[in-house]
Amino acid sequence: MSAPFDLIHLRAFKTVSEQGSLGRAADVLGMTQPALSRTIRKLEDQVGAPLFERHTKGMHPTDLGHALLAHATLLLHQSDAALEDLQALRGLARGTVRVGTLASLAGRLLSQSIAELLAQHPQLQVQVVEGTWDQLHTALCRYEVDLALGVAVDDTEEVMAIPDCRWADSAHVISAAGHTLQHQANLRLHDLMAHPWALTPQGTPPYNDFKAVLAERQLPMPRQLVQTRSVTLIKSLVVHAGFLGWCPRSMFETEQKAGLVAEVPVAGGASQRVLTVFRRRQGVLPRPAVKLLEVLRGRVLTDGS
Repeated sequence: MSAPFDLIHLRAFKTVSEQGSLGRAADVLGMTQPALSRTIRKLEDQVGAPLFERHTKGMHPTDLGHALLAHATLLLHQSDAALEDLQALRGLARGTVRVGTLASLAGRLLSQSIAELLAQHPQLQVQVVEGTWDQLHTALCRYEVDLALGVAVDDTEEVMAIPDCRWADSAHVISAAGHTLQHQANLRLHDLMAHPWALTPQGTPPYNDFKAVLAERQLPMPRQLVQTRSVTLIKSLVVHAGFLGWCPRSMFETEQKAGLVAEVPVAGGASQRVLTVFRRRQGVLPRPAVKLLEVLRGRVLTDGS
């Protein structure tokens, strides 16, 4: 039987893969380059084939190296998570919750869930990554986050939705509360197309959702369009510059309660979506992430946020 992989060897291999050279990897690992080179050779001897293609500009994993890298990443993450869990149980370390979210979901549900989590478990720390779904999917696969909040989509080979943690949300056409459109009757989406709009970028869920709503009515996207990933800028353009927006309620409910933003009374000016929490298929969910998931489940069941 072959000997099991040494985690020290796997961490060295992963670091060289990420850094692209022995020199940079040795600096990261705090070891000499000759020692790191010997470690990589031992791992290659164990595998029975080269793991890197060596070039004048650096080192790149071979096909075999790429295959090993996926397993090394999983094993190292599980080892780190196990150590963190055990140290936290012994009171020697603070556990860390790593969660990703779409910008439109970084509102009431997540913020209140984090507050509840930390009230129950003050020893925990929370790291939040905000991005598009593609970025969150990648972050899950790279073990940068353990949970991700997003719009319900089909599962992939690497990532799956958690079926008992789903909730409904809606998107709406919005304007400043004092916009002239707020006082017009019998509005249709066609009547709004000449106005300036502020939306998230093409390819993001809100943009695609709005485009689909317009397509159902055989309407093109508006010409006067600002696209930005900044939710703050979108709301500022709506409140201060007369723009219209298409936003999930969770993005503007604070401004709506403050009397700054209002839904435009237009036929077809809203759509429903289903939101959920995702995790990696492989591996054990770290204990801190399990605790956040428990809080999220409770809030979804309680108020259907």
